[in-house]
Amino acid sequence: MLFVLPFPAIDPVLVEIGPFAIRWYALAYVAGILLGWHYMKRLVRDDALWGGVARPKPVDVDDFVLWATLGIIVGGRAGYVLFYNLDYFLQNPGEIPVLWRGGMSFHGGLLGTILAMVLFARSRGLRLFTLFDLAAAAAPIGLFFGRIANFINGELWGRPADVPWAMVFPHAGPEPRHPSQLYEAGLEGIVLFLVLRLLTYRRKELQRPGFVAGTFALGYGLARIVSEFFRMPDVQIGFLAGGLTMGMLLSLPMVIAGLALMIYSARKGRLPPDPAGTAP
Repeated sequence: MLFVLPFPAIDPVLVEIGPFAIRWYALAYVAGILLGWHYMKRLVRDDALWGGVARPKPVDVDDFVLWATLGIIVGGRAGYVLFYNLDYFLQNPGEIPVLWRGGMSFHGGLLGTILAMVLFARSRGLRLFTLFDLAAAAAPIGLFFGRIANFINGELWGRPADVPWAMVFPHAGPEPRHPSQLYEAGLEGIVLFLVLRLLTYRRKELQRPGFVAGTFALGYGLARIVSEFFRMPDVQIGFLAGGLTMGMLLSLPMVIAGLALMIYSARKGRLPPDPAGTAP
């Protein structure tokens, strides 16, 4: 207990004026979406990354942000309701839209965003895998801010630990625990972002549609599975058979699909230059 770090008592509400409150949780989503949007525009504007391969225009990225935001919010909440707490929300359906109390699923948000990308790409005549790649390259930014918000809220805490950086979280009992939210922010956010940036800027993998998206799916799945060994499962679910958690179970298909997409993309090879410079 001598080495237990105090949990930083940060108010989850940044500003509160009467019934109106701005929460760190909401700001994390706003920051992730805005910075991700800016990063995607930088990618499509950088001719050196594409080698003449067709890509979306900056205006396409501008319009896509609204579609992506809806996919993240609706899919993330629907995923949490269905995957993590269905019995509770069946009994309390009025709680489903109460997003400011937390309760979002990454895997649900991913499915919602994929659906948004499919519909948007079809409506604009864009190459779907290229849109996947751009969104995947920017996604770790949002993941980083989301996990920091989880830490500020003192939620999704880790398993009991005796490491020097263990913390006693509010509402988690007197035991020191792993700050698993910070582990996830590091793995899913910083490390994964650097890996994808290496692929986009050094290896020019945006010229090979699907490879960056596959790497993201594989990398996130592995990072989430590793993090789950340090994170307590949701109390309403607990551990599944064999000591697995719901996060592990939902991440396994991502690992398989990501690896399959990387192999498929590598076999297809790089696209030839397109003088028009826009996606077919």
